[in-house]
Amino acid sequence: MIDQEKVRRETMRWLVILTLYNASPVGAYEELILATVQGMFPDATALEVRRVLDYLSDRELVLLDKQPSGRWFADLTRYGTDLAEYTVECDPGIARPKKYWGG
Repeated sequence: MIDQEKVRRETMRWLVILTLYNASPVGAYEELILATVQGMFPDATALEVRRVLDYLSDRELVLLDKQPSGRWFADLTRYGTDLAEYTVECDPGIARPKKYWGG
């Protein structure tokens, strides 16, 4: 049986990494990240995105700036960029698709 919550959570993690990769080298506020995630998961919430950002920060893939105003700002670390570019292995917990193209 497929665990739909796990699939959703791990897919969101990959979407956040891709969003921040495309926002490089500037990074992005959580509102932009949420809007991007909602393109695939229309019912995604700000709390879910914050949980994903915390998880990715704990894995040292994302740098988080939790601002006094309450907004969160995120940017990829060097390792997060390498993960997005398929130059390092992806540990379990992130639904990065297998590389099927040359190289």
